[in-house]
Amino acid sequence: MVHLIFTASYTKEVSTLAFDPKAGSITVSSTVTVGHHPSWITFYPGDHSLVFTGLEQADGKAIALKFDEQGKGKIVAEVPTGTVATLPISSEAPYFLASAPSSLIQLKGTGPDVSRQEGSHPHQVIISEEHGELLVPDLGGDVVRRFQVGGAGGLEHRGDIQFVAGGGPRHVAFYDGYLYTLLELSSELVKHKFPLHPSPPILVKSTPTMSKPFPRPNGMLAAEVLIPAPNSTFPTPYLYLSNRNDPSPEGDIIAIFAISGPDTLDLVAEVRSGLNHLRGMVFGGPDSKWLVAGGGVGGGVKVFERIDGGKNLKIVAENSEVEAITGFLWK
Repeated sequence: MVHLIFTASYTKEVSTLAFDPKAGSITVSSTVTVGHHPSWITFYPGDHSLVFTGLEQADGKAIALKFDEQGKGKIVAEVPTGTVATLPISSEAPYFLASAPSSLIQLKGTGPDVSRQEGSHPHQVIISEEHGELLVPDLGGDVVRRFQVGGAGGLEHRGDIQFVAGGGPRHVAFYDGYLYTLLELSSELVKHKFPLHPSPPILVKSTPTMSKPFPRPNGMLAAEVLIPAPNSTFPTPYLYLSNRNDPSPEGDIIAIFAISGPDTLDLVAEVRSGLNHLRGMVFGGPDSKWLVAGGGVGGGVKVFERIDGGKNLKIVAENSEVEAITGFLWK
């Protein structure tokens, strides 16, 4: 069976990749030109033929793409966006149910790193269903912002989770009542116990994202953090994170952490990826067996298979000609 994977990138295109595990190959099957740097990508809930992407440009824009069964896509709608915005959407035309955001919040904040924290710099928007909240890691303000989502898509600011000055929170992940935050600028992983509001988060532990961190400043940047749900094939939960800009000729490190115990945040493996500027990676396939990862400035795209119960990875397919990938979706 061939698996289709959509890509976000620092090009002008969203591409469809065809991964054939039997042949051990991953190839580009089609592309659609959308505009400057479609650097994030997400599905419409319950419909993997409808994809939304955002253009990383001064006048931000959200675009809806419709894909056929072969993974060929076309633009079906687009609207301008803002800093943190909500837009009503539909699985059918016109896809965007408003010509502009229905809720727009301008964030403020600064940090000590004048080159990266001159102002608010939101890096992710993620919903915690358990908490009924939308979380926004703000690299520029050294906080993760918490919003309650209203019935009409409105957002109410509930407060912030503060991190070490200059840490630069980039992405978060949830598992079993805990919040895991990846600090991009300091290359640290932070674990909080995360009770329901109004109880505050409780700091559990903070640790470097690699076994031998370089002295700062070093130009290395943590990027992605993922916790695939345990299943019958991989019953033990592990956290996987990517590091960027490692000077090693073997490429950037994918670090694997054990997280099962209340106080556990232990590095169990480091996998040299052969990728440079490893920003985007996503699990997919049966039981989240495979991890697709891309090098933003070199190395192309690789598919890894989880082995040793999830404690390690091995390469099963690669394509060095795919460029500037920032994210993925498994169709």
